[in-house]
Amino acid sequence: MLHRELLVGGHFFGGVCDQGVAKGPVYAPYDGHVVGTCAEGTWQEMDAAIDAADSAFATWKASSRRDRQTLLRTIARLVRERAQELVDLLTDEVGKPVTWSWGEVKRLAVTFDLAADYLSSPSGEVLPTDFDERGTGYRCLVERFPVGPVLAVTPYNWPYNLAAHKIAPALAAGNTVVFKPSPLSPLSSLTLARLIHEAGCPEGVLNAVVCNGPTTQKAVTDPRIKMVSFTGSDTVGWMIKGLVPEKRVALELGGDASAIVMADADLDWTVSRLVAGGYGYAGQVCISIQHVLVEQSVYGDVKERLIEATRDCPTGDPRNAETVCGPLIGAAAADKVQEWTQEALDRGAKGLVIGERVGNVVGPTLLEDVSPDSRLGGCEVFGPVLTLQAFGKPSQAYERVNQSSYGIHCGVFSHDMRVSEEAFRSLEVGGVIVNDYPTLRFDNMPYGGVKRSGTGREGIASAFAEMSEPRVLLARCR
Repeated sequence: MLHRELLVGGHFFGGVCDQGVAKGPVYAPYDGHVVGTCAEGTWQEMDAAIDAADSAFATWKASSRRDRQTLLRTIARLVRERAQELVDLLTDEVGKPVTWSWGEVKRLAVTFDLAADYLSSPSGEVLPTDFDERGTGYRCLVERFPVGPVLAVTPYNWPYNLAAHKIAPALAAGNTVVFKPSPLSPLSSLTLARLIHEAGCPEGVLNAVVCNGPTTQKAVTDPRIKMVSFTGSDTVGWMIKGLVPEKRVALELGGDASAIVMADADLDWTVSRLVAGGYGYAGQVCISIQHVLVEQSVYGDVKERLIEATRDCPTGDPRNAETVCGPLIGAAAADKVQEWTQEALDRGAKGLVIGERVGNVVGPTLLEDVSPDSRLGGCEVFGPVLTLQAFGKPSQAYERVNQSSYGIHCGVFSHDMRVSEEAFRSLEVGGVIVNDYPTLRFDNMPYGGVKRSGTGREGIASAFAEMSEPRVLLARCR
């Protein structure tokens, strides 16, 4: 049976025979079988991890770009070599449909390669000074320096690539990392940490500790940690921000993304993307579609197509290549989806398709005219539920999207570039995706949200900037 240990200072703790570290089983959300066991850290292990990262920083920040680039390339190569192992574990541990698992593992390798590529760009910027009469004979150089040990906190839903979006740019910038994965996906996360260690990562540069909330909170406030990069719920994220107002904190939080369908959209393509973006991976993506807004003139056609596509959406065993909607991560998540659906129905929504529940699998659910005052209408369900609503003018759709307290991505389906431009200027979100679902993300682009969806941006270049500090060298040359 698979067992994974904590990584602290280049050493593994909590092995099968180690009686000094607690261990716990990990169950598959689809059928409940035991996937493996995992070491569970306390403050003792976390304190040692922070100390190791703090000690290693002095050496790693002085490492050459060539050495950092070599490490990142090696990690990407090992990911590709072990792709099948990583896919199988991910599908088993979190119930991610296997096709989605392959997508995540491929992106994992790309993300480390992108970080390596970024290190080939110029390391500094030369600014002119002779626009000022005092500036003749001066040279101004701006270079970025690492901030120090970074605490990287990740959720269960993308245990590989969300971790990579913190670890890869941190290592590239010369920072060390204390990685705190979700207790719902520890095996995948610690497997990635082990792979990075085996790629030749120096002792203490990457540390990985699975632990509880109070231990994580203590780590957040530890003065040796210079930055916190957190992905997870908005409640916890903003609490962390409040604990350390003086620290750098990057937050990638929740969302209730919308897709706006204009009358000129390609409806076959649009409906296929609505299904993939709303029900794929059981909606457990912070940019999965929750609300579908359709222009009145095509509303009936889209509604009919979407009802049929919802009923036909392949659901169930995540190991089947055709499965789109697999299990939710656990019973509590499935209960939440059903409770919010029933509340919306009680408040006047119409159930067009109500998904059947089998264990932790809740079938795709489509509701019409959900009240914005219900939890489903205004909060993140994180499940396979779409709400459907008509609008008359595009401005009404933009207004509905902007009423949300979240704002990461919004999808707009239209072939009219004037509409796309208007949407881009009007929508209060981090990104507007035209003619595709808002669930689409490429790993080199700035990614993040506004309002309760977070602060700061991921994507290699953006995260590198978040995790480094500009320093100016102004020299009189003559």
